[in-house]
Amino acid sequence: MNKRIGAISHVTTPVQAWLHGSAYAVLIVVAIALIILAKTGNVGVERVRTAVVDGVSPLMEIANRPVVMISDTIETAQNYVALKSENEELRRQNENLRRWQITAAKLQGENASLRGMLNLAPTRAPNVTTAMVVADQGGSFVRSVVVNAGSLDGITKGQAAMTGLGLAGRVAEVGRHSSRVILLTDLSSRIPVFVGASRSRAILAGDNSPSPSLLYLDEGTNVKVGDAIYTSGQGGGFVAGLPVGVVHSLTDVAIKVRPYADWGHLEFLRLEDYGLKQNLDILYSDSGAERQK
Repeated sequence: MNKRIGAISHVTTPVQAWLHGSAYAVLIVVAIALIILAKTGNVGVERVRTAVVDGVSPLMEIANRPVVMISDTIETAQNYVALKSENEELRRQNENLRRWQITAAKLQGENASLRGMLNLAPTRAPNVTTAMVVADQGGSFVRSVVVNAGSLDGITKGQAAMTGLGLAGRVAEVGRHSSRVILLTDLSSRIPVFVGASRSRAILAGDNSPSPSLLYLDEGTNVKVGDAIYTSGQGGGFVAGLPVGVVHSLTDVAIKVRPYADWGHLEFLRLEDYGLKQNLDILYSDSGAERQK
């Protein structure tokens, strides 16, 4: 019996090897044939391919679900960490704002008490008109914008032009439906200001660059980077205390100020009328004479 089995195995082993080799060859030939048929646009091959895709798609979707779940879980964890960090930062900012609120309330009370002692007249609330910037007349020698509000809207020459952050300039010309606002950076702009907590007096002078300069500071004035600049109210052009900007550079040549106003995004201006007597000839140099030089 063993001899018979050995004889059979001796015959079948080469046959099996031949069949395996032939199977690989047949599969390769079939694959090449299918590729050629697909290139020729054979309808039968397209139907077979479509049927295979339809049959495999559900399996691929099922196999892909764990990957999607893992990806979603990782993204959720990352979002949670980011939100936790953001929440902590907002909590710190909220605490800082509360401290500033307490400080502001204290200063407000002290200010009211000092005003009462000095018998100061209360500050008049301004008449405010919000206007849209419709044209930018910036150039080599002019820094001004045109807004879509004029005399029919109650705008008068000399009104302060404010952004949400601080002073941007003042109304220089008024038409019926539009007005021209000269910016702080204009070469003809001259504004009396206070500098820092010491309230040192100076003149903020535009020079057609994004950062105007401080002129005529008192001798011995200690100016530091970061000192706040705000209007002094001298000359009657502006009320005192309008925020202007901060000192951002000190050199032997000039003291430069970075205004709070964002010159690249002037879309709306708040025109404020405090009922002051305006004198543009004092607050702004003779621009014609300067520009002819």
